[in-house]
Amino acid sequence: MKEAMLYDKTGDGRIRCNLCAHRCLIKDGQRGICSVRENRGGTLYTLVYGRAISRDADPIEKKPLFHFLPGTRAYSVATVGCNFTCLNCQNHHISQYPREHEGRIIGEKVSPREIVTEAKKSGCKTIAYTYTEPTIFFEYALDTARLAHEEGLRNVFVSNGYMTPEAVEVILPYLDGINIDLKGISNDFYREVTGGNLRPVLNSIERFFQAGVWVEVTTLLIPGMNDSPEELHWIAEAIVGISPVIPWHISRFYPAYRLLDLPPTPVKTLKEAQLIGRKVGLRYVYIGNIPGEGEDTRCPACEELLVRRTGFLVEENRLQEGCCPACGAKVDGVWFTSL
Repeated sequence: MKEAMLYDKTGDGRIRCNLCAHRCLIKDGQRGICSVRENRGGTLYTLVYGRAISRDADPIEKKPLFHFLPGTRAYSVATVGCNFTCLNCQNHHISQYPREHEGRIIGEKVSPREIVTEAKKSGCKTIAYTYTEPTIFFEYALDTARLAHEEGLRNVFVSNGYMTPEAVEVILPYLDGINIDLKGISNDFYREVTGGNLRPVLNSIERFFQAGVWVEVTTLLIPGMNDSPEELHWIAEAIVGISPVIPWHISRFYPAYRLLDLPPTPVKTLKEAQLIGRKVGLRYVYIGNIPGEGEDTRCPACEELLVRRTGFLVEENRLQEGCCPACGAKVDGVWFTSL
């Protein structure tokens, strides 16, 4: 256990957690929506500090981050818990574990220093806070990220973006990249499918981008729920409204968790979404969860093939110091391996 950051005492024994956009008001002896932050006698504690439930060295493309040191690996770490209750969660066995096991917290004891040491030993250039929502293990991620920078490693979040401006400001000096799920474009969808709201997610995307953190966005297309041409157009416009250089990953849905009765996303829908994104003005639009389909990076100026991918494997990278070798145009992204 470790005392949590970003909370206020209300004076009546309750605590207002200011870490994520739920801003839970927590009574003594109770936990927030994430199920991993608890009020004990008027002090808020994080119950997952140093309790890693998953660790692995992944291709950075798996996050997905296609414009962030392509072809390198990221040492990925997570704890149990999440501040969302997504009906389609593919990692529900760890993200929802405390909620579905009477508050039980599990995980291997691993210090921030051990994570950084293992990341360096495995040849990773980056540490990724992923698999569940990094916001809910914020203190653990923050301490690890500080050490990572001291050791010449970069840090990336794979996040639902449902964090407060206060949390964004704290992590900014140590965060180099982030992929944020923009799960839909309506509050109804967010409430029904995730248990959250849309506006804080859009605000996070904008705040991180304006602060100079490399941002990519992912949308999982769920048949009949967020995949109409109108919705796809609005999602693309929302991203373009922040910046057309933000890569948009359109991912194929497969039946999971509480949405087992829905079919996989038709390939036709994914291709139409890619075209919509490009027509709206996004420079980089990718199709995910279908290896070999819509994964290559092309020059936004001349359409030259720059990075060829199959699944999470980079088969060819023709970028020259972040520029197109054919026309010399700058390609947006993080292409260098030193801090």
